[in-house]
Amino acid sequence: MTGPLVPFREIVLKVHSRCDLACDHCYVYEHADQSWRTRPKTISDEAISWTARRLAEHAEKHGLPSISVILHGGEPLLAGPARLRRVCEELGSALDGVAELDLRIHTNGVQLGPRYLDLFDEFGVKVGISLDGDRVANDRHRRYADGRTSHPQVLKAVDLLRQERYRHLNLGLLCTVDVRNDPVAVFDALAELEPPLVDFLLPHATWDDPPLRPDRAATPYADWLLAVFDRWQERGRPIPVRFFSSILSSLTGGPSLTESLGLAPTDLVVVETDGKLEQVDSLKSAYEGAAATGFDVFTHSFDDVAAHPGVRARQLGLAGVSEECRGCPVVRSCGGGLYTHRYRSANDFDNPSVYCADLAALVRGVEDRTAQALGSPAVSDPAALDAEQRELTRTFLARLNAELAEPAGEPWASAWASLVELEASGAGAAELERVLAHPYTASWVRGTLADLYAGRGVEVSAEVARLSASVAAAALRAGLDAPVPVPFTDGRLHLPTLGTLRAAGPGERGEALLRALPGGCAARSGDAPERRVERFDADGAHWEAVRTVGGGGAPLLALDDLDPYRDCFGTAPAPRLAEDDVQRHARRFAEAWKLLHEAAPSLGAVMARSLAVLTPVLGPPADDAGPAHGALGIDGTGEARDVALGLLRGFRRAALRAREDVVDLYALDGAWEHRSPWRAEKVPFSVLLAETFERTATGLLDPRLMRGVPEALETLESAAELTVDGKQLLLALRKEADGQVATASAGKSAAR
Repeated sequence: MTGPLVPFREIVLKVHSRCDLACDHCYVYEHADQSWRTRPKTISDEAISWTARRLAEHAEKHGLPSISVILHGGEPLLAGPARLRRVCEELGSALDGVAELDLRIHTNGVQLGPRYLDLFDEFGVKVGISLDGDRVANDRHRRYADGRTSHPQVLKAVDLLRQERYRHLNLGLLCTVDVRNDPVAVFDALAELEPPLVDFLLPHATWDDPPLRPDRAATPYADWLLAVFDRWQERGRPIPVRFFSSILSSLTGGPSLTESLGLAPTDLVVVETDGKLEQVDSLKSAYEGAAATGFDVFTHSFDDVAAHPGVRARQLGLAGVSEECRGCPVVRSCGGGLYTHRYRSANDFDNPSVYCADLAALVRGVEDRTAQALGSPAVSDPAALDAEQRELTRTFLARLNAELAEPAGEPWASAWASLVELEASGAGAAELERVLAHPYTASWVRGTLADLYAGRGVEVSAEVARLSASVAAAALRAGLDAPVPVPFTDGRLHLPTLGTLRAAGPGERGEALLRALPGGCAARSGDAPERRVERFDADGAHWEAVRTVGGGGAPLLALDDLDPYRDCFGTAPAPRLAEDDVQRHARRFAEAWKLLHEAAPSLGAVMARSLAVLTPVLGPPADDAGPAHGALGIDGTGEARDVALGLLRGFRRAALRAREDVVDLYALDGAWEHRSPWRAEKVPFSVLLAETFERTATGLLDPRLMRGVPEALETLESAAELTVDGKQLLLALRKEADGQVATASAGKSAAR
């Protein structure tokens, strides 16, 4: 097995190997592995010391900022306060200055009292308690050996943890599912205790020892958990439930939140009371010795365990699940199920989970119930997408301020203060919004942040100039007679959305003071005489304005051949156009728009609403051009149909990127490869989606481009990478494609 070792961030330390309850579903005492019988009841001083030493070595070697240690058993409280204090002291001392220690203990609660909680408070030990619900549910399994109930004692322990002085130690409740219990009663009983977290566990089972299925029901565990989910929803999600949170996270493209679900690699190792190092404890349900590694803390490091084949098998993500699971659409959410639950003696762990049908039904059930609420309106609503993009630019601008405030010093601080002041005004705030919404504001902010985060240097003076120019442009647009200083180089400064001002001679640097005048603006540079620009929309002696194209049925767009941040199309931007070239671009755009509107009026309406800028470029824009939501590059060559296709292609590429900016349409891109109708080789999901998204639109102008789209859609719709937002996008895409097919069929029938 290849790939780097995954360091352990979570250690289960068995401090006592016996228990004061006799739960008949316990994997330690009641399942296949009975190694507990040969182990010392309590962990020794030597084992504690060596464990602490190995942990510190491991954390230091891998640069781990923190490491979790879960004190476990058996029942760990049976080790007694003195032994637990020794464990806490040794671990804390060894990791002091190396990594933060996150100490936890998992207990059945029956021994828990103030003497333990005061100890745990001293060392910051968080406490998790096992409780299967109301008394009826809990008594089904969690009893003393003589049959007595443990429920009152556990409730007493939970009540102690709810007291103000111990509440910060409360980790939550762990509930093992039994489908014979009333799911609503179980949830209500747990919720009544107001735990900070509840986690549900499926009872450990394998294909050799399958779980209980009353009346041979197909998916009783999914049905039970969905009943809990419905109750959880009905009550307004009063408490966090990790099992559900994990599924909801994966449905929106996020990570799994529990080892029981998802494809995240395992990062847990177990230290037994005799110092033996073992794999995850639940493997004891599979067969005798399933968790064993042959290693111990006295002679082996945690890296030795991390390299063990059994551990590595649980760190392979998608490659570590069965072939059947790799092709399943819900595998990102269920992760093939808990590793233990895949075991079959005939072929070890190369199987789906014994709960496979339940997990699939559970994930789909949660998705069916929440997809509408989880989905982002930005996927299907252009107005919402525009708003999300504007908010994203503002967020990035705030980050840029945090990065540059110190190195740029007073000039940046002054420009930022002017921005804040303008934002608090009436007309100024509205015009500032227009400037910040300009596509090349986003290009500037994102490009600068990318350079900073990549360690590439940025010219601080240029960043100050752009911020100052943005504030000045907004103030001038609003007609505010409030002088705004703007630095310039080479005698020129650019005002986003307006144009470029020649403030001095070529090669000169300085600062222009701009203020609004009726019908124009005035600019003073140092001691130079004041220059007055009469209009923003015409060339003059000192002014090059951003011009417009469109009208007469086509949208009126800025033809921006001036903005220095317009170089985001993967090809060189054209220099300032001569007037006859402007007219040529205008004619070509009008002709192209007419064709586009006739072939795709609804898509044309969306484009007209979202587009703000056309930028002349020297060649076709690249497939992987950068962010420019609201702007298109146009080379102005070729026939009107070619220009129309270029506009459609560019718009769809930018529209898809804009959605990918603000929502997760897919996850784990590249983990799978898919057949593309237009390529010989298989491609990642993102590539197939981009091709299909583009062709579904360009096929409106050239039906030949629709070939293969239905097949590509079928592949995309069944892909495991899809999130709820991705499915929403594909629904719209399918509707587009089906409409085109229907139109084409009607045309053929009419021709016949």
